[in-house]
Amino acid sequence: MALPPPSSDAQAASDALVAQIRQQIQDQGGWISFARFMETALYAPRLGYYAGGAHKFGAAGDFVTAPELTPLFAYALANQVAQGMALSAPQVLEAGGGSGRLAADLLLALEARGAVPETYAILEVSGELAARQHATIAAAAPHLLPRVQWLDRLPETWRGVVLGNEVLDAMPVQLAHWTAHGVEERGVALAADGRFVFADRPASPSLASAAARVGSDYRIAPGHLSEINLAAEAWMGEWGRRLEAGLVLLLDYGFPGREYYHPDRTGGTLMCHYRHHAHPDPFYLPGLQDITAHVDFTAMAEAAYNGGLDVLGYTSQAGFLYDCGLLDGLNALPADSTARIKATSAVHKLTSPAEMGELFKVLACGRGLAAPLLGFAHHDRLAAL
Repeated sequence: MALPPPSSDAQAASDALVAQIRQQIQDQGGWISFARFMETALYAPRLGYYAGGAHKFGAAGDFVTAPELTPLFAYALANQVAQGMALSAPQVLEAGGGSGRLAADLLLALEARGAVPETYAILEVSGELAARQHATIAAAAPHLLPRVQWLDRLPETWRGVVLGNEVLDAMPVQLAHWTAHGVEERGVALAADGRFVFADRPASPSLASAAARVGSDYRIAPGHLSEINLAAEAWMGEWGRRLEAGLVLLLDYGFPGREYYHPDRTGGTLMCHYRHHAHPDPFYLPGLQDITAHVDFTAMAEAAYNGGLDVLGYTSQAGFLYDCGLLDGLNALPADSTARIKATSAVHKLTSPAEMGELFKVLACGRGLAAPLLGFAHHDRLAAL
């Protein structure tokens, strides 16, 4: 597939990032882990994909997330967030705020329910994205902007709701290669001409231990290559230490472990997104494309549980949005109006099994919540984990 060429400025930025990664590889003796490569490609100051100035979200970017499709996503989500705050504290922390569209729509939806949070914190490592989020919220909900604060690290403690929409998939993953001689880690080296190439080395102790557990649980045969997201597992575990009371709600694309490591999925789930084209080459234009991996939701639930949190619900995005009243919001729009027609198309994409409805899942964990969560009332799949 021929991908659209970048502008000269974008190409120059990518070339600068390539030089930086090459230097890292040389400094480390000719090899770095794929997690290190992915972290640099996505988050290197000024040059990484999420730290640079290019549009990422929406029609002008590289992919479209659920909040960009319709405000009805936030309308439905607000019902679960409001319940979570009512059971804990009137605060929301959104991890990875994207364009700011979800924050703006969610604040307005919560205000309409009389449940506007006292604090809406956005955990954002990219200064460029934080500025865009500020502009989006200022344009859509200026009267609520004083309630919003930006964080560049996890708070020491938190009470309320923690929300992450497509956050886990962008955390750097390690690549495990199960061989007849044991587990190897697939990393990145340099070819003679300076190109990035994959290269295997014996797995580090932490990856070897995790891969041995996964290999035993799912009977992985030699030749299988897949991702293990130790960073995301650690992030989940941190909330077990920091969350005093409240709800951690995560929406992302992925599978339970037995599907993630299915024998037919021998090459893993790594995928890249560039100008609405999906492709598997992580070495293409570093800094100008997104690099993602699907989420192993069994591993995320186990990490939360091992961190001391309760695992409260797991379901498809479609089931969650239906239980949260998505169709009520759709039906409230005037029949045959342009808004209704547009919203109907967006709702189809959010819920159709052939679109986002089944591939995207929702995981809820928490501490000190005394009531069942409404988003999992009729479609809970906890037993599938």
